[in-house]
Amino acid sequence: MEVVINSCSSSSSFGGLFTPPKVVRCNSLLVTSVKSRLCNSISCISVNSSNRLVASKPKKNDENNSLFWLVRKFNARFALHHVVLFRSNERLLSKLRKHTISLRTLVKSSEKLKDLFPVFCVWIVLGMMLFMAVTAPVTKSPSWALTEENLLFLEAWRTIDRAYVDKGFNGQSWFRYRENALRNEPMNNREQTYAAIKKMLATLDDPFTRFLEPDKFKSLRSGTQGALTGVGLSIGYPTGNDGALSGIMVISASPGGPASRAAISPGDLIMAIDNTSTETMDIYDAAERLQGPEGTEVQLKVRSGSEIKQLSLTRENISLNPVKSRVCETPGLGKGTSKIGYIKLTSFNQNASAAVKEAIETLRRENVDGFVLDLRNNSGGLFPEGIEIAKIWLDKGVIVYICDSRGVRDIYDTDGTNAIAASEPLAVLVNKGTASASEILAGALKDNKRAVLLGEPTFGKGKIQSVFEMSDGSGLAVTVARYETPDHIDINKVGIIPDHPLPASFAKDDDGFCGCIGDPASGCFLNKAGLFSR
Repeated sequence: MEVVINSCSSSSSFGGLFTPPKVVRCNSLLVTSVKSRLCNSISCISVNSSNRLVASKPKKNDENNSLFWLVRKFNARFALHHVVLFRSNERLLSKLRKHTISLRTLVKSSEKLKDLFPVFCVWIVLGMMLFMAVTAPVTKSPSWALTEENLLFLEAWRTIDRAYVDKGFNGQSWFRYRENALRNEPMNNREQTYAAIKKMLATLDDPFTRFLEPDKFKSLRSGTQGALTGVGLSIGYPTGNDGALSGIMVISASPGGPASRAAISPGDLIMAIDNTSTETMDIYDAAERLQGPEGTEVQLKVRSGSEIKQLSLTRENISLNPVKSRVCETPGLGKGTSKIGYIKLTSFNQNASAAVKEAIETLRRENVDGFVLDLRNNSGGLFPEGIEIAKIWLDKGVIVYICDSRGVRDIYDTDGTNAIAASEPLAVLVNKGTASASEILAGALKDNKRAVLLGEPTFGKGKIQSVFEMSDGSGLAVTVARYETPDHIDINKVGIIPDHPLPASFAKDDDGFCGCIGDPASGCFLNKAGLFSR
C-alpha cells in the first residue's frame, strides 16, 4: 500500500466554523440601534447607569395612553428576563435592530392607528412584534459546547474535507454530515469518538481511506522505516477480475521470509487469520494481526487457486533492506561475454532511493553493459521514494500526473538534475505483485521510452493515500488522488501492460535470474537482445 507520512496539526478555530459568541452589552445594543434613547410622543426608553432599560413616565395628559403601559410592561419584562439573550447570540443584535426601528415607526403612528382601529388591535400587533423580536432569533440559533472529543472528530472531518480526492464525498453533503454527527453521535469518551470517525469514513465507501488508532498508526510508520516483525507479507484488497471476492489478497511475499517459504504467492487470498474471518476485515487490522513478537505463531487459512491451505507460520524479524544487487554474465557477441547489473527492489521505504543509487555505482565499477531493475512482487510504499528513483533513470520528462475529481492537479517531472543512469540499456521486470509506487515507476520508465518492460500486467492500484497524524497520536489514511502515467493512462484496477512476457519458468530470485540469462541450455533462457529490444 502506498502512503505518504504527513502531519496534520489541530486548529482551535477549525477554519472559522465555530467562533465563540461575542458578548454584547445592553447599552451598546441601544446605542448602535437607536442611540441611547428611543423617544416618541408617548414615552422614552433609555438606559440608566446600571445598564437596565427604563421607561420614563409620560406627561400627565398622556397618562391614559394605552401604548405607554404596554411599552412600560415590555420594558420591565425585557430588563428582567431577556437581557441574557443578547449575551448568548450576536445575531440577535441585527434582528432586534430591525424590529426596534419598526416599533419606533409604529409608535410615531400610534395616534393615527387609534383613530382607525380599536386599542386592543394595536396591542395585539405590537405584542406580536415584540414576541418575534425576542423569541424568533433564539429558536433559529441552536448551539452547543464543543468538548475535547468533538474537537478530535472535527479534526478528522476537516482533514477529509481538505485532502480527500472526491470533493463530492460519495454524493453527500459533507458539511451537513458534520452538523448531524455533532448533534446525534455520542462522543463522551475516546472510544465513542473513534467509532464516530470510523462511521463517518465508512460513508465514503473507500476501502483505502481508514482511521488508525495510535498503536496501528505507530505500526504503519514502523513498516516504512526499516524493520518489521511478522511473516513477510504485503497485502491489499482484491481488485480487477477478483473484485467480487472478499477477504485480503496477497500482493507479495518477502523473499526468504516465513510466507515465502510456505509457498504463499501473489494473488493468493487470505481467508482467515487465527480463525478470524477476513471477509469484512480491513487491511490495517489484518496487518496488525499478522505482526507480533518474534517466535510466536499465527494460523492462516489461504486459498491458492482452487486449493485451500491451513498454514502455521512463525513470526520473524523481517529486514526491510529494499535493494539486492549482483553482476550476471550473459553470452555476448562472438566468444565474449557481457555483464548485466541486476537490481532487485523489494519495497519503497525511506532508504530505497539511496540504496538504488549505491547499487548502480557499485555495479558500474564492475563495468556492466546494462541494468535490469526487478520490481516483481514489490507492493509499493512511500510515494516520494518512487518519484526519486524515477529521477535516477530519466534525463527529462513527466513522471506521473496527480489527478482528482476536477482533473490534473499536479505534475511530477524531472529535468535530469538527479539522473545518474539515464543512458545505459534498462529492462524492468514486473508481475501482478507489482503495485502502487512500483507501478508509478514502471509507468514512467515505459512511457518515456527509457526502459523495456517484461513480465505480466501489474496489480492496478492507481490511487494514492497520504497518512495524516492526528493530535492524539492516531492517524488517517486518506485517498488524496489518483494518478495517470505520462501517457495519461489510468491504471487503477487495470495495471500496466508490459512490452513482452517472460518465459513461464523464468526465475523470481537473483540467483535464478543469472542462470536464466547466462545459460543458453536453460529452459528459461533469455538473451541480451531479448532483455533490451522493443
